[in-house]
Amino acid sequence: MDFNTTFDEEYLPLVRYCHRLSGDRDTAEDVAQEAMVRLFEHGVEGSSAGVRAWLFKTATHLIRDRYRVEGNRMRLLRENPVMTTDPETPDAALERTENRARARRALDAMPARDREMLLMRYSGFSYREIADTVDVAATSVGTLLARAEHRFTSVLAAAGEPA
Repeated sequence: MDFNTTFDEEYLPLVRYCHRLSGDRDTAEDVAQEAMVRLFEHGVEGSSAGVRAWLFKTATHLIRDRYRVEGNRMRLLRENPVMTTDPETPDAALERTENRARARRALDAMPARDREMLLMRYSGFSYREIADTVDVAATSVGTLLARAEHRFTSVLAAAGEPA
């Protein structure tokens, strides 16, 4: 049986089954589509009953995975609640904007490698990732970052800006 025939025969029953499992029509349609995509990508063949069983089993696993992910997400939110913050005052917003502009001007005045290393480090990259990107030894990254930070503060000082 070809994919188009399988899709025509099995899609609506699969959506109904997923809807009963999940209780949500949108989730049911998403899962049914994902199961069909996997059927196509894996090139599953066999009797129509075998292909149908594969589709429904795959859909069941996809729904279980969604519930597991959602459960983990809810647990993490309970353990680490999102803290609400007060809206930023206009003065604080202006100061933040000015600080960013000052930092951008200093970064633009620096050599490209120093700029890249600083931006990567303060974006959470590891020393190994920085070393691989800028093509230096991982053992040199700490020294190079310290020098880049010194150049950054020197550029700010030369412009009469606070560090």
